[in-house]
Amino acid sequence: MSKRLLIVGAFAAIYLLWGSTYFAIALGLKTIPPFLLMGLRSLGGGLILVALNGAAVTRVSRWNWLTAALCGVLFFVGCHGVLAYAQQSVPSGIAAIMLATIPFWVLLIDFLYPQTRRPATMTLAALLPGLAGVAIVGWQSAEQGHFSILPILLLLAAAFCWAVGTVLSRRTSDHGSPTLSSGMQLSIGGAVLFAISLASGELEGFSPRDVSAPSLAAVIYLAIAGSVIGFTAFRWLLDNVSTFMVSTYIFVNPIIAVLLGTLILGEPFSVTMLFGALLVIASVIITWRTEQASPASARQAQSMTWSRPAIRSG
Repeated sequence: MSKRLLIVGAFAAIYLLWGSTYFAIALGLKTIPPFLLMGLRSLGGGLILVALNGAAVTRVSRWNWLTAALCGVLFFVGCHGVLAYAQQSVPSGIAAIMLATIPFWVLLIDFLYPQTRRPATMTLAALLPGLAGVAIVGWQSAEQGHFSILPILLLLAAAFCWAVGTVLSRRTSDHGSPTLSSGMQLSIGGAVLFAISLASGELEGFSPRDVSAPSLAAVIYLAIAGSVIGFTAFRWLLDNVSTFMVSTYIFVNPIIAVLLGTLILGEPFSVTMLFGALLVIASVIITWRTEQASPASARQAQSMTWSRPAIRSG
């Protein structure tokens, strides 16, 4: 297979597979409780990635296990678990738009707690249209009576958790195997999600026999397509194309999620919501381009800000 076809296939993975994970979560929630659903996804994908690294897992230090545990809880409990919980009452497309604010939170954390440099003031100003877009989507959704504002706040908190995990992962990285690191984080996050599912009473009255075929297919899809294939495609793309090209997934995923949710699930989506969504995506693009105008050394540091979230956002 030619390299060009491999590139096309890899981009299809991070565009379509990651963009469709919100739709898959919606299907999974039909007959599987949220924390159990994401626990199955995370633990399943994590064990596969760990297994691909063979005996290397036995040589991982305690410090790496600790950082993997912290990041795993932030990424897959604080973000994915809360995302699934909120998606019980929020359309998948709107959930994707709220999660598109992750780069905003990463930049804000870098501004408040800079490691190598503080993001430019103009970069922070570029976030304002995106925040306005979030407010428009949330207000319009609540105005139409689809759900309360609380799920929107939970989704923003989920995006913030992912951003904190991103910064922590970047600053504690030992440059080891990215697949093993992600597998450890997924596995630990999945185990904690199972514990939360048990403690919250999700398993009371739950029977595997009640799981529908679409929900079961969604779990398998999330673990294999979202966590394993999407991650592998992303890592390969980072080594073969520019970081800018890879980061375009941030612009495409909400569009895919909205289309699938509206056309297949019949989720409500108005012109006003579309305007808000465009503001979010435009703000992300402007923010990225503003950062690209920085000196080369700054761009190199910032490239990690954009690449780390993409590793695990699918």
